Amino acid sequence: MDSFNWNLLNSKYVVKDRWISVRADTCQMPDGKIVEPYYVLEYPTWVNVVAFTKNQEVVLVKQYRHGLQKIVLELPSGAVEAEDLSPVAAAKRELLEETGYTSDNFIETTILSPNPATHNNLTHCFLATDVEKIADLNLDDTEQIDVLLLPLQKVIELIESGTLLQTLHISSLFFALKKLGKLQFN
Repeated sequence: MDSFNWNLLNSKYVVKDRWISVRADTCQMPDGKIVEPYYVLEYPTWVNVVAFTKNQEVVLVKQYRHGLQKIVLELPSGAVEAEDLSPVAAAKRELLEETGYTSDNFIETTILSPNPATHNNLTHCFLATDVEKIADLNLDDTEQIDVLLLPLQKVIELIESGTLLQTLHISSLFFALKKLGKLQFN
């Protein structure tokens, strides 16, 4: 597998910002071929939280996403920030800020790559069980969020209908359900 590695010859930033950096690399393949520019999107580490209430409802957030220019349903999620001591600390912070819910029961279910071809970051996925509402929302200036509690069957219907469509969130839900023993394969 090592014979597949590319050699990085040069790298320069096209954009360097708090939320995204775009890097243009010059690379050499093992056969000597030069690939340039090869764009890499640098993002911070992300976290997603699949949160179940004591009544087995999934906590979802409804918000506008400008990339798609539409209102979508998602899991509570966000970037790991400098003050976060760990991905689980970021997951707890994001869940509390976006929904007002928290729990003492957080389990990391997997780590995913959003797109290994072009993204350099990873997404840490968490399952939080027995979450309870303890606070009001504490949103960033650019966030407008409605919190919804839905039974798991309704969430699955929303995935099947394309209403809940964020790929990393659906993957996070898959691993949470696997951890809970709620997946059935026929």
